Amino acid sequence: MADKQGLNGAYYGPKIPPTQQYHRPGRGSGCGCCCLVTLLLKLIITVLALIGLFILIVWLIFRPINKVKFHVTDVALTEFNYTNNMLRYNLAFNVTIRNPNKKIGIYYNRVEAKAFYEGQRFGYSSLTPFYQGHKNTTVLNVVFTGTQPVTLQGEDLTQFNSEKTTGFYSIALELSLRVKFKLGKVKTARFKPKVECDDLKIPLNGPYVAGSSKCKIKF
Repeated sequence: MADKQGLNGAYYGPKIPPTQQYHRPGRGSGCGCCCLVTLLLKLIITVLALIGLFILIVWLIFRPINKVKFHVTDVALTEFNYTNNMLRYNLAFNVTIRNPNKKIGIYYNRVEAKAFYEGQRFGYSSLTPFYQGHKNTTVLNVVFTGTQPVTLQGEDLTQFNSEKTTGFYSIALELSLRVKFKLGKVKTARFKPKVECDDLKIPLNGPYVAGSSKCKIKF
């Protein structure tokens, strides 16, 4: 009988502990400000990269400055005397710029002209900024006049005396530009090419024969 009651009676053994639930600590509470800054930086970098890519694509497709032609079409040299390491000069260039692009205009925001003799700069002139439309020809008048300290020694001095005898001087012209290109309403970033007009044989007080007067564009 006791066995029967033991089998049918309630169980009074030790209690089974309740199952504990594991709560993983949240990660969002400490992220707010840092995540926002990181996202903002990524957005800025992406925008800058897209802008740079757009400019590069436009430049590679159009490369408009490579199509623009610079020529020295006329030069007047009325004085070129060298004494006591001082060079007195009076010189004027006509430079023709041809923009053959059908849809691209050019903003010349800066035009600086420099004159060189035997690698030494003796003249400088800053020209007025201008806009050149598509399929347009513009003529720049560049004037150099004044006195400049120049040191000619050895071969350079021999070259000057030889050219003084012949009446033709080897003078180089350089244009330092800051330009933008315009296609419709879109303007590119600024570019800073240099235009070099070398091997110019310029007569003193005589007519200039253009000959090979095409200038080179460099970046």
